[in-house]
Amino acid sequence: MTTNTNTAAHGVLLLTCPDTPGVVYEVTKLLVNADCNILQSQQFGSSTSGLFFMRVEFNHAKGEPLDFDSLRERIRPLADEFDMTWQIADSTRRLRTVIMVSKFAHCLNDLLFRHSIGELEIDIVAVVSNHPDLGKVADSFGVPFRHIPVTPDTKAHAEQALLDLVRDENVDLVVLARYMQILSDDLCKQLDGRAINIHHSMLPSFKGAKPYHQAHARGVKYIGATAHYVTADLDEGPIIEQELIRVNHTLSPHDLAARGREAETRALARAVRWHSETRIVAINNRTVVFQ
Repeated sequence: MTTNTNTAAHGVLLLTCPDTPGVVYEVTKLLVNADCNILQSQQFGSSTSGLFFMRVEFNHAKGEPLDFDSLRERIRPLADEFDMTWQIADSTRRLRTVIMVSKFAHCLNDLLFRHSIGELEIDIVAVVSNHPDLGKVADSFGVPFRHIPVTPDTKAHAEQALLDLVRDENVDLVVLARYMQILSDDLCKQLDGRAINIHHSMLPSFKGAKPYHQAHARGVKYIGATAHYVTADLDEGPIIEQELIRVNHTLSPHDLAARGREAETRALARAVRWHSETRIVAINNRTVVFQ
């Protein structure tokens, strides 16, 4: 997410390019010559893809506001030279976020609580649901609630209402916190790179109704959850985070579901935080996450 402001106090540069000698040196030199002080620098060179990834946090060495327009002009020639894909962001800017839910409250409640204590540096502008049930949860945290019913006949209208909300509220991030509707291919494309989903993740994989009953019947030893970016391929977008919890034969299907909810909240919260802090590069249906 590129910052919409021209100046800020704290910046992040995130880049990907072919793994070529001199990238770290040139990026560092560029920032130093722009009177920037590097606060943190992380790099990763992939031997399998031949790509290099880098994340740099910085501020102005003299404590002045950063001039992002000037920094972009400095970065463009370097990006062309090294064939970089890059973004520069104001790390103090809070992403305007919509959370989408159906009837399960655990992920919504967890995100709202983490946000309320300052753990998630985002602005939750609305909770959207295809059911009215969780309106009271949103109200208890002072977040606007929007009920957008979805039926086969109204699905297109409902998705347009969501897109209107995203546009009108300048939304940066959409979080599907157990939203039990399949998004259309067109909506997935319009939200590309700015929508995160959570789903249970168990080995073996159990699809359809009552997955935890299926898992119990097979005697699974691990259950978990996967947070990923939304794509038109259902539940197959680039994986951001996964959480595993060991279980055993003493647990009932109800117990397994409770552990599953725990895994889902953990994985989703980390994914939202890392995205909001410009720590994720998604490329070729994979991610590199600088933690």
